[in-house]
Amino acid sequence: MSAFEKAKASRRLGFRSVLGGIAVVGVSALLLSACSAPAETEESAAAPAEDLTLKIGTALPQTGNLAYLGPPEEAGVEYATSLINAATADTGLTLDVTYGDSGDTDNKAYETEIPRLLGEGVSAVIGAASSGTSLQFIQTLVDADVIQFSPANTSDAFTTYDDDDLYWRTAPSDVLQGEVLGNLIAEDGNQTLGMIVLNDSYGTGLAKYVSDAFTAAGGEVVAQPTYNTGDTSFESQISEVLAADPDAIALITFEEVATILPGLLSSFPADKLYFVDGNLKNFGTDLPAGSLTGAKGTLPGLSIDTLTDFTGQLDTYLADAGKPALEDYSYAAESFDATTLLALASLAAGSTAADDIKAKLQEVSGGSGDGEKCTTYADCAAIILDGGTIDYDGISGPITFDEVGDPTEASIGIYQYGEDNNYVAYEG
Repeated sequence: MSAFEKAKASRRLGFRSVLGGIAVVGVSALLLSACSAPAETEESAAAPAEDLTLKIGTALPQTGNLAYLGPPEEAGVEYATSLINAATADTGLTLDVTYGDSGDTDNKAYETEIPRLLGEGVSAVIGAASSGTSLQFIQTLVDADVIQFSPANTSDAFTTYDDDDLYWRTAPSDVLQGEVLGNLIAEDGNQTLGMIVLNDSYGTGLAKYVSDAFTAAGGEVVAQPTYNTGDTSFESQISEVLAADPDAIALITFEEVATILPGLLSSFPADKLYFVDGNLKNFGTDLPAGSLTGAKGTLPGLSIDTLTDFTGQLDTYLADAGKPALEDYSYAAESFDATTLLALASLAAGSTAADDIKAKLQEVSGGSGDGEKCTTYADCAAIILDGGTIDYDGISGPITFDEVGDPTEASIGIYQYGEDNNYVAYEG
């Protein structure tokens, strides 16, 4: 059996289709067992008992090795908030957001920001982007009985974390991205693979699933050097992976990729490089023209090319608000959906208490299986206030939470770099 045939065979658990650069995955069969089940909930009230002011915070990367994700994620939160508050007269719910910096595990901005957010009396915190960073403060939020809702965490560690049903995410587990990327590398005809890997829960977890899929497709991982957050020199990792002479190299990193690439591109063909969600970005003129032509990468969520309406609306909102234009849209949709779901769960509960909101999050996502489909905050809110149950399908996908706060339906976008060092949906 060829590598391509083996790669296709290994998809038997997850894939429904791969069309236009998007791997659409049904994930419930791949997720681990729940630690605990959410509390039973009563039917939604016909209207909130009184006007609600829901206070939430963000701990998104304004600094650190994922700082490039901060602007699109915060923009998603801001845009969703503007729509939620535009409907306050009809719904009675106002969203009050305090913005904060997660930083990373090197600068540890979260050590001061999380206490500051808790001091503001927030019911939920949106963030962090990095799985490793989220794991640094998840227990602090659990102990404070505050919801943590990440738009970008993908580590499988959260699926079984004992979080008292306070942790939720709109990004799928790395079990899925790893399977997609490992099979993509094999389908491209590569027999051997080297990886440079961030040594944290995100990097090592994703590397494991990429390796599992690639080896199941008949390939061999020949080198896998790691580095730590805060490292600034990567010569030894580059030398080790090049010495193994792999057919392809997967870069499972964050912003450090900008330092790694110059040393790698001088000795290795760009079209044999593979990126992941932690580093897939538009490099543009940061690199000489054509430096990344043919390189590929994966990113959870619907293809950017399918989100034209949303990104256009987001651009208009930012321009009207006098805010800088975005250079990247990664996880903007997931952040928008996280914000919207928190507001809808609060409205459905008729409460701003974290315990009441968490008890409604699975329901409003459609996880209870008996809600009416809706796709905007205003439409969903109207159903709730009429006494109905909703099934919110978001910008980032259907979401549909399981009992541990993981989405059970997800898409993994596959992208390819062009001569301008920017990425577009892969059409192969």
